[in-house]
Amino acid sequence: MTDTSVRTTGVTLTETAAAKAAALLAAEDRDDLALRIAVQPGGCSGLRYQLMFDDRQLDGDLKDPYEGVTLVVDRMSAPYLGGATIDFMDTIEAQGFTIDNPNASNSCACGDSFH
Repeated sequence: MTDTSVRTTGVTLTETAAAKAAALLAAEDRDDLALRIAVQPGGCSGLRYQLMFDDRQLDGDLKDPYEGVTLVVDRMSAPYLGGATIDFMDTIEAQGFTIDNPNASNSCACGDSFH
């Protein structure tokens, strides 16, 4: 079960996404990595998401512990991601992490870029 008592990142990682991230880390036998979501300039809509496992600790990082994984958001990305939800889909049409961001006024068809 995910601990939702204190959330500092403003981003929600669903239980499905947390379990998938934890399984990926376990498969690599890595407990030193966190799941980092960031916003970078680029993409066809102006900004793009970057989701990765990261061993860096940046000044001002916001962290939320989930069962088996820590979610990290850098302080520059946090205003763009407040209220966002990261999920994991595994269907016949698509497989991968998805990001539902209420701050995105426009997004492109690929789902990796927004404005």
